[in-house]
Amino acid sequence: MDGIIARAAAAHFVADWQGRGDEKQETQLFWISLLQDVFGVEEPTKYIQFELPVKLDHTSFIDGYISATRVLIEQKGRDIDLHKGYKQSDGSMLTPYQQARRYAGYLPHDQNPRWIVVCNFREFQIHDMNRPNDEPEVLKLEDLEREYHRLNFLVDTGSEHIKKEMEISLQAGELVGILYDALLKQYKDPSDPEALKSLNKLCVRLVFCLYAEDAGIFGGRNMFHDYLQSHEREARQALINLFKILDTKSEDRDPYLDDDLLAFPYVNGGLFADENIIIPRLDETIVDLILRRASEDFDWSEISPTIFGAVFESTLNPETRRSGGMHYTSIENIHKLIDPLFLEGLKAEFAEIKEISVDRTRKAKLEAFQRKLAGLKFLDPACGSGNFLTETYISLRRLENETISLLNKGQIMFDLGNPIQVSIGQFYGIEINDFAVTVAKTALWIAESQMMKETEDVVHMSLDFLPLKSYANITEGNALRVDWESVVPKRELNYIMGNPPFVGHQWRTKEQAEDLEKVCHDIPKCGKLDYVCGWYNKAANYMQGTNIYAAFVSTNSICQGESVGILWKPLFAKNVQIEFAHRTFVWTSEAKDRAAVHCVIVGFTCGTAGRAKLLLNLTAAKRFHISTATFLKLRTFLFSPEERY
Repeated sequence: MDGIIARAAAAHFVADWQGRGDEKQETQLFWISLLQDVFGVEEPTKYIQFELPVKLDHTSFIDGYISATRVLIEQKGRDIDLHKGYKQSDGSMLTPYQQARRYAGYLPHDQNPRWIVVCNFREFQIHDMNRPNDEPEVLKLEDLEREYHRLNFLVDTGSEHIKKEMEISLQAGELVGILYDALLKQYKDPSDPEALKSLNKLCVRLVFCLYAEDAGIFGGRNMFHDYLQSHEREARQALINLFKILDTKSEDRDPYLDDDLLAFPYVNGGLFADENIIIPRLDETIVDLILRRASEDFDWSEISPTIFGAVFESTLNPETRRSGGMHYTSIENIHKLIDPLFLEGLKAEFAEIKEISVDRTRKAKLEAFQRKLAGLKFLDPACGSGNFLTETYISLRRLENETISLLNKGQIMFDLGNPIQVSIGQFYGIEINDFAVTVAKTALWIAESQMMKETEDVVHMSLDFLPLKSYANITEGNALRVDWESVVPKRELNYIMGNPPFVGHQWRTKEQAEDLEKVCHDIPKCGKLDYVCGWYNKAANYMQGTNIYAAFVSTNSICQGESVGILWKPLFAKNVQIEFAHRTFVWTSEAKDRAAVHCVIVGFTCGTAGRAKLLLNLTAAKRFHISTATFLKLRTFLFSPEERY
């Protein structure tokens, strides 16, 4: 539902339900009205199930359950204190939330709730079951008009949205692959490195134009499609002219050019800067593919830049991808790293600020929090197509949008300039593959465009995306050879993250073996280490004397067997301190050529907070999300002999 319409509907809903709230007589009416009037559910009685039976020692009934989004609702009357325990039929004293948790425990596994909402008509207590022991998020009925979006999970948990984005992004990747293959055949020498580089850039430019058209960035509807259609017979020259105009400021353009060219905005950002790329002849098949299948029959605006960056890379030769050690990342796996590294802390800080009751103090804290978000800097020294950087940017911008919403109190902004402070300029990457570098930059630009649309919904005004004002700091080079200080000074950096190449020591190329020797020359027997270990040692050296936090996804071989002693003892000697870890899991991806790799995640600092003193027991192993056996191996180097027990 459109933001302005939804806000008006929420205001009407609040007015209608002020002072009402009979649990037995009005529960169903309340939720049907909320779902239908505020969130646009067309048939709410089919969408939500009331009085769902659940078998305890007797049959009880769940007040409301939404299977599509796995939301369990425990509704109480207006006068019920949601924090207080009430006597149950078995004599136990349970709060409404505890009562709902008990119901949830007796549901089939596929019905386990993702969310539990406890409500008394005056406020909603929202419990995220990914963090079941955290304090709930509280939304008061009176605040629903400006904060209705906090209940969006009722109709979209995020996982369904991600699933849709994934499907669209995979389809987009297939389209790019077909287009890539068709264009490749048109080059006189398809094996020429310069031709391949040109083809990569051409595909990225075409994707950007297709996305910009569907996302409304170019302005007019179907601008790219209509322009190319009107020049079908000279399509090659039409693209050459278009790319040149997209890289030319309005004041520097020839005013006598055709109007359909002059209508396109200036893009900036370097995407169209190279006029020397080789564009082959575009036969009827290619033109038809672009105009029909890739334009008329497909909506690029709904792709996920995080996922699409990975599937876009699938246009590369699979053998090239495997030899480079690149493996692609699901959004779920990205969050296994970025959540404990920084996102959970930021969300907790934001939650505390929201609870401040003094408006003036809360406003000052929110403004400071937004500045903090805009001041953070991130480096992925093996960024590939930019998955980690893109998803991190999106996560920060969504936090910023929530901050802007609270600062703005749902009002329309007038003449206050751009409210956005977080930029893609805060994100740095190093990547050895030139095509992946371009894809990463484009993915960040697409993410920037999509998040700007979400900000527009918050501030109820239009914002200008073009010309591109933010620059993606992605450096092309070998991360184990490049000086990271030249990419971003360590005194400015906050976080290092990513998934360096998964290449076992027995599968390394001669060049990769030389890379590892160069960066790990201070580690005895480094030749027996997996390639990924080079990133750990280089990060540890770079992080000395800083407060930088780092986390890498790695093959689990670094935490078991002979590698433990070879790698971790020298790292601990450099004051490396493990801050969190994730036990072995199977790496999944959106790439067609999925790699079944068993991975761990290790987050660490370089001793600025002092060496951790952990207890050797199951609690410690559980905290680090690793097996007790792995913990036993690591603890030898974590502690001095007197600290081990």
